[in-house]
Amino acid sequence: MEMTFFNVLWFFLIFVLIGGYFVLDGFDLGAGVLYPFVAKDDHDKAVVRRSIGPVWDGNEVWLLTAGGALFAAFAPAYATTFSGFYLAVMLVLFGLIVRAVSLEYRGHDKKYGKVWDGCFFVGSLLPALLLGVAVGNIYAGIPMDMNGDYVGVPLLGLITPFTLLCGLLGLAMFLAAGAAWIALKAPKPSALQARAAGLRLPLQIAALVLFLAVSVYGHFVIQPAMDPALGIVRWLFAILAAGGIVASIVLARSKGSDKGAFLAQSVSAFCLVGLLAASMFPNLVVASAGSAGPSITLMSAASSEFSLMWMTIITCVGLPLVLVYHVIIYRTFRGRIEDDDLAHY
Repeated sequence: MEMTFFNVLWFFLIFVLIGGYFVLDGFDLGAGVLYPFVAKDDHDKAVVRRSIGPVWDGNEVWLLTAGGALFAAFAPAYATTFSGFYLAVMLVLFGLIVRAVSLEYRGHDKKYGKVWDGCFFVGSLLPALLLGVAVGNIYAGIPMDMNGDYVGVPLLGLITPFTLLCGLLGLAMFLAAGAAWIALKAPKPSALQARAAGLRLPLQIAALVLFLAVSVYGHFVIQPAMDPALGIVRWLFAILAAGGIVASIVLARSKGSDKGAFLAQSVSAFCLVGLLAASMFPNLVVASAGSAGPSITLMSAASSEFSLMWMTIITCVGLPLVLVYHVIIYRTFRGRIEDDDLAHY
C-alpha cells in the first residue's frame, strides 16, 4: 500500500495519544514512585494519594485508546509488539492493576497500610520503567521473521544498554513530572511540598543528562534510517523537549511558579514523544540488523482507507468529549489540597 493521507494521519494520531498518556499518567506514575520518599507520615501519604485519586483513571484512558487505535489502524504492528513484548506488557498491566487496587484500599484498610503502600510504589515503578524500555526497542529494532513475529528472547532479550537508557529516561521524566505535580498540589508551606520541590531540580537535571545520552547513543550507535524531510521537525521537537525542562527549572527557581514549572515539564514530555514520532516515521516497528523480515511501516501495516476514514470520523466526535471530561475534572479538583479533602484517603 502506498502512503496516503489517512495512514499518515493515523501514524501521528497514535503518537498524539501516546503523548497524552505520557503527560497525564506520567505525573501520577511519578508521584507513585516518589511516594515512599517524599511522604513521611500518614497525612503526607494521604495528600499524595488524594492528588492523583480523582484523575488517574481518566489519565489511563489515553493508553487504552492508543492500544485500540494501533490495533484498528495498524494491526500487524499491534500483533508484533503485543506478542513480542508479552511478558513486559503483562508486567505493565500487573503494575497498573495493583496500583489501582492499592489506591482504593489504602484509605479503608489501615491494618495492611504498609502492604498497600508497597503495592502502590511497585505498581507505579513497573510501568514507569518498562514503557521506556519498550519504546527503545521499537526505535532501535527487534529481531523479526518474515511473518513479522518477534524471534528474540522473551523479556530479557528486550534489555540492551540503549533500551535501558530509554527506560531510565522515561522514568526520570515521570519522576520529574511527579515531583512537579506534588509540589503543585501539596499544601504550601508544608514539609511534603518542600521535599517535592527540592527533588524536582535534580530529577530534571537527570532527565536532561539521560536525554543527551539517549540522543548521542541513538544517533551514533543505533544510526536509524530517518526521513530527511522531517529533519527540521526533529530538531524543533528536540529543542522544545530540552527547552521545556529548562523553562520548568527557571519558572520554579526564579518565579516560584509551581504551576508554570509543571506545565513546562508537561510540554517537554509531549515534545519528547513528538521527537520519537518524527524520528521513526514511516516505521512503526523497526527490524533489527540481521532480521529475516523487514520493518513494519505505515504503508505495509495500514488498514483500508475506508476503515481509517471511519476511525477519523469517530475520533472527531469522541476526542472532544474526552477533552471536555478532562477539563471538567481538572477544574473541579484544581488548587492545593486541604485537610478536608482527605476524608476517604
